This record gives sequence, C-alpha cells and structure tokens, in this order.
Amino acid sequence: MTLVITSTCIDVKDGVCTTVCPVDCIYEGERMFYIHPTECIECGMCESICPVDAIRYADEVEDEQRPFLALNEAAFLGGSGTVEEPGGWKKGDKPLKDPDELTVLAKRYSKEEVV
Repeated sequence: MTLVITSTCIDVKDGVCTTVCPVDCIYEGERMFYIHPTECIECGMCESICPVDAIRYADEVEDEQRPFLALNEAAFLGGSGTVEEPGGWKKGDKPLKDPDELTVLAKRYSKEEVV
C-alpha cells in the first residue's frame, strides 16, 4: 500500500520529506507535495520525518482524510486519465499543477480547523 500526503501539508511545503525519499517519488505541487502512487516503494522514510504528520500509508488514512487518496493520484493523471510516470522529482523542478479538487479540500479542512 503506497503512502499518501494529507491535509496538514496544504500550504506548508516544508519539503524535508523529499530529502529522505530514496526513489524521488515525492513531487512538489503548487500548494502541497504529492507521492506518486506507483513510484513509491513504501519504505516509510518520509512518514517518519514529516514535521506536520501529513504522511500515511493508504490503508491507515483516517476516514476524514480519505479524499486525499484520490487527490494524490489525481496529481499524476495525464490527459488520457492514466497515471503518468514522470521518473522522479528533484529540487528545482517546476511544481506540478495541483488537481482542481485541492481548492475545495483546502477550504473544507481550513474550516474544520477554525471551528
């Protein structure tokens, strides 16, 4: 089961998770980072170092964070609707375009934190 990044990463973009990933499968987006669903080797290094506790194994994601399973995959969907394999991320690469769903999720999770 791959790892996914959840709501607490939105607008944080610390990036320390990318420094420990042995296969460079964590990509920077415009507002958060995303873990590529097929490039990830499930080592868990990123989970152990995340300063905002945003990374989880997909089968351990809490119910309220489940939309981030699809969001992480959506960040890598190509025009044909299949997951593209960019081949690894490195600092200085252009950020991925965030999936449109992130805007809705960001509003929803920021409201939950305020309440």
